Amino acid sequence: PSLVEGVHAYGRGDRTKWSSRSLLGLEFVSFNLSSVKFVSRMLGVLSSYLFPDHISPLSRLLQEGADVNTRHKLGWTALMVAAISRNSSVVKALLTANADPNLGDDFSSVYEIAKEKGLHSLEVLVTREDDFSNRLNIRANFKGCTALHYAVLADDYLTVKLLLDAGANPLQKNEMGHTPLDYAREGEVMNLLRAAEAKFQEEQRRREVEERRRFPLEQRLREHIIGQENAIATVGAAIRRKENGWYDEEHPLVFLFLGSSGIGKTELAKQTAKYIHKDIKKGFIRLDMSEFQERHEVAKFIGSPPGYVGHEEGGQLTKKLRQCPNAVVLFDEVDKAHPDVLTIMLQLFDEGRLTDGKGKTIDCKDAIFIMTSNVASEEIAEHALQLRQEAMEMSKKRIAENLDDVQMTDKITISKKFKEKVIRPILKAHFRRDEFLGRINEIVYFLPFCHSELIQLVNKELSFWAKKAKARHNITLLWDREVMDVLADGYNLHYGARSIKHEVERRVVNQLAAAYEQDLLPRGCTLRITVEDSDKQLLKTTEGTEKSKAPTLRLEIVEKDSKARKLEIQAPLNPENITYFL
Repeated sequence: PSLVEGVHAYGRGDRTKWSSRSLLGLEFVSFNLSSVKFVSRMLGVLSSYLFPDHISPLSRLLQEGADVNTRHKLGWTALMVAAISRNSSVVKALLTANADPNLGDDFSSVYEIAKEKGLHSLEVLVTREDDFSNRLNIRANFKGCTALHYAVLADDYLTVKLLLDAGANPLQKNEMGHTPLDYAREGEVMNLLRAAEAKFQEEQRRREVEERRRFPLEQRLREHIIGQENAIATVGAAIRRKENGWYDEEHPLVFLFLGSSGIGKTELAKQTAKYIHKDIKKGFIRLDMSEFQERHEVAKFIGSPPGYVGHEEGGQLTKKLRQCPNAVVLFDEVDKAHPDVLTIMLQLFDEGRLTDGKGKTIDCKDAIFIMTSNVASEEIAEHALQLRQEAMEMSKKRIAENLDDVQMTDKITISKKFKEKVIRPILKAHFRRDEFLGRINEIVYFLPFCHSELIQLVNKELSFWAKKAKARHNITLLWDREVMDVLADGYNLHYGARSIKHEVERRVVNQLAAAYEQDLLPRGCTLRITVEDSDKQLLKTTEGTEKSKAPTLRLEIVEKDSKARKLEIQAPLNPENITYFL
């Protein structure tokens, strides 16, 4: 009687006795009954008998705007339930409602979920069997399994085909590293999956080729890296060879990035990984080699041998490479690593494989290894500045001679003679082994920033703080070109882009913070950064003379009539003016 009353209430639209829940586990209704599946089955029978024109609970929920990709509290989605239940009609309805066939299950195993959720394992087991399926191994790990994995486990050809036609990825792996094909039995489902894998790989390759053609690596890198055109071109050419099959498949790609600190070496490695891998967390492995300066720290690199502390944990590199064998691996400041670590890297760079502390071999020939170093950075910087000075003098000479082919450019290239006569002996003296240098495919040189690049860096940093000001305080921040010239003068050759960042913080952000603290910035106001007493003469200096005083930056509030009002900011006490009594 209660069930019949509930059906009538649902037909009348009365939600007081019958509440729609969600698509979690295909729980279409909640009615204090022990079995949701029993309710669903009975609903189908009774609704067709009592209400011939009655739409299914699933259709009603979808019409009401239920989230088709909502998860059960234990991790699965409705599409996964329909797939394991061999209910192809529900699968079709969910896919039509834009259910994502590539979502992975968050349910791992009964005991792990019970521990994670703070529930009794028996409660998790009953929920899993009642709301999902009672035909699965309760000890197995199902994390990352998609609806396609479950359809294959159920050996349901029609559901597998529906999912594949809707864009399910037949190559997607679960947490255990298995694709749906790994669970298929001999027969129609296995043949369908094999054909789908081949088709998917071909379409994926075609999409990647088209995407690379439309948006080359160099173009994407320039969006994030300022300057360093030669470095970008060198890396882009090497990656292109690898992506298109024009490389030695028996050896990984190895780079050595040389240059001063804060000049873009690490950022270029990050952006390269982001271009190659969508999952940047697994696709980019960064190791600070200053952590491997001692002989005993080699164990952290590849893992401790059997019988030693930490044997089960594995090494920092081997553990991550096992998860993503084609990752972009960054060895930051490799010059600080112990020679024994470099010996391990010889095998890694030459044969593309690495044996961990457990004796297991990891094949990583498809990985890209990038090393950064500050070795010879002084020589590279001085040589680059000398080349720029010579190029500037040549341009002035050509202007004086009224030549037509004058090229005013800051772009310079380090000569092969300088690399062989100056840089290579320094590298050989530091690393002390020719075989190590011989395994490097490309040595990439990062040069100091020219003035136009410094202006770009300043503008990027000011734009960053302008977005912060707008988002946090609804303050609009403006500045003139002259301000960028002043801030660019704070560039330090040894600290690279970091010196520009610190200069902006010291001369602009400090004033903003002080003005905000002193309640001088009305919300929604417009601020302009300008040069104190600017008549465009402060930056003009005669050749061979120094400016008597660095220009001072100030903040002005722009009024509605476009007039500017200077902010009277009380400067905090300068630490240099504090008198200490001993």
